Amino acid sequence: MTSSQGSLGVAARIDRFFRRLYHLPRELRIVDSKVTRIEADLAAHIREVRLLLSSLVTPEREIWHDALLPNGEGPGSGVFPTGALCREEDFSQAYFSYWSTRLAEPLRYHRKLWEFVFICQALWERGAVVSGHRGLGFGVGVEPLAAFFASQDCRILATDLAATEAIDLGWTETNQHAAGKVALRKPWVCPDDLFDRNVEFHECDMNHIPADYVDFDFCWSACALEHLGSIEHGLAFIERSIDCLKPGGWAAHTTEFNVSSDDITVDHQPTVLFRRRDIEGLLQRLRAKGHNAVAVNYDAGVGVLDQFIDVPPYREQPHLKMALSGFATTSIGILVQRGG
Repeated sequence: MTSSQGSLGVAARIDRFFRRLYHLPRELRIVDSKVTRIEADLAAHIREVRLLLSSLVTPEREIWHDALLPNGEGPGSGVFPTGALCREEDFSQAYFSYWSTRLAEPLRYHRKLWEFVFICQALWERGAVVSGHRGLGFGVGVEPLAAFFASQDCRILATDLAATEAIDLGWTETNQHAAGKVALRKPWVCPDDLFDRNVEFHECDMNHIPADYVDFDFCWSACALEHLGSIEHGLAFIERSIDCLKPGGWAAHTTEFNVSSDDITVDHQPTVLFRRRDIEGLLQRLRAKGHNAVAVNYDAGVGVLDQFIDVPPYREQPHLKMALSGFATTSIGILVQRGG
């Protein structure tokens, strides 16, 4: 090998060294990003193990199995002066039994039933459920609320995702998507003639509510807004839903609430978990716009079933709190009245 060839070889090695040195910060960033993801995954696994261990002792069967008996003759009065969290003590109240029967839902310790009851009771006691009033439902799935409101001679626009989007997200597989008006028909809740007269169905993306959705007396959503892609998307939806109301109209929304932490949470995932600070920030923004954003009672309950964290595969009951990504979550109800 000649001296010139040797010099070229050294130069090539030096060139490769400096090229590698040039790219090193990028490679280090990639490594750092991977380490960060591993640390986040490990933290989530640790939280999940803790929740799993805390859930190993199921509450005594006699506490919850066939423990709830129908005992309600009508809606309550002043039951929800504030927003609220799902709690065991609500399920044994007369108003709760009434709504369970009225909605033809089995009386059971399940937070989804609590959400239905919260929405109906809160809107009822605020005078929103009146013959001739217009109601707007978002992400209605196959829930009984549209049928109930129609049975009270309210004119209802029920909305849900387009079928293709629902299939992509897996909602059709879990029977959580309304394929159209027929999916909402429940003759045991609302006679067919009233239903046909009072219910209309539209496809609607909750992240892009049409501008002509206006002048409704009330609107609602039951555990839908946590699936809009991020915490901020969910909060923005609630703000936009208020624009759909006439002055004095009421919005009742339920969603996932992070009981474990007001700091770390789940965001930018198919299901997000709202923290107290997220809810309080939203209420402040709404009040600044002149709306009556009702305070929330964040008492998560002290009953035996309030302490039990259900883990996958989730039970039919008791299911008041559940584990999701290593956090304990329950349902929260939010109430807002549009200002003048």
